[in-house]
Amino acid sequence: MFKDVLLTVDLNDENSWTKALPVAEDYIKASGGTMHVMTVIPNFGMSIVGSFFPKGYEKEVGEKVLVVLKDFVKTHVSADIKTQRIVSEGTVYEEILNMADKIKADMIVVSSGRDDLKDFLLGPNAARVVRHANCSVTVVR
Repeated sequence: MFKDVLLTVDLNDENSWTKALPVAEDYIKASGGTMHVMTVIPNFGMSIVGSFFPKGYEKEVGEKVLVVLKDFVKTHVSADIKTQRIVSEGTVYEEILNMADKIKADMIVVSSGRDDLKDFLLGPNAARVVRHANCSVTVVR
């Protein structure tokens, strides 16, 4: 089965994980592996937007998001599941693909996209992950 499952969550969008989390948990419970719970924050430093934030802002935001992610895992993930919490900064699909390769994920579990994209089969990030991943991907609608 799947020893390393990467679950992607948007901490600001409950729809990104409510159905995907139980799927990832089922994979991990069947294999006894590790669930890597990941969220991605935008890269403030590489654009003109970054000039409006104080120096070191990205690190501060990353630390705060990690605290929120730890609380998320503690609240929503079964205590008997081995987890790793990951906060990454950059373009969502690129960071997911890079992290999947880095942790040697067997499976990536993603939500199909936001409700406002319901007219599409997949959201743009999920579609890119499916097309370019080096491992299996489960898309949860």
